[in-house]
Amino acid sequence: MKNKLRKKYESKRNELTPDQIEEFSLEIANKLLELPVWDLEYYHLFLSITEKKEIDTEFILHILQGKDKNVILSKSIFNTRKLHNFLLTDTTVIRKNKWNIPEPVDGIEIPSEKIDVVFVPLLAFDLNGHRLGYGKGFYDIFLASCKPDVIKVGVSFFEPENMIPELEISDIALDYCVTPHKTYVF
Repeated sequence: MKNKLRKKYESKRNELTPDQIEEFSLEIANKLLELPVWDLEYYHLFLSITEKKEIDTEFILHILQGKDKNVILSKSIFNTRKLHNFLLTDTTVIRKNKWNIPEPVDGIEIPSEKIDVVFVPLLAFDLNGHRLGYGKGFYDIFLASCKPDVIKVGVSFFEPENMIPELEISDIALDYCVTPHKTYVF
């Protein structure tokens, strides 16, 4: 079931034009400004995999920098499925890994317990705030290592499914999910 849903949303994404991706990404970033999350300090942001037609997080990055927030980027460690988190600074070097994920080469490591808000990538989500990612579990492992009150904000080009099937105990639900048309609060 999950794989069928993944294929459905990967296909829907592939149908988007570069102009639509830019327009929807900007609409999502503008809607994010309405969330009550901007008085905190440490914000974890994923950098978009353009080859997978993910939301362009450049707009969110500009908001965070404009508000003078600490932006945390992660590097994927595939053998442990963990994310190592680094503070984005003027000297941070970003490179794509072999899966085309842009990530910091190194830098000032930030413990996940310090992070206040996480912008979470996803393929799909449901009306209960459950998300469907690529299936490797990186974000569930990462979110489990964050403080209990970390705010989890999903961003999606598409509206929710009624229910994501086959949930696992390790799946961590979102607090919000923002689409180009609506903000969902869970």
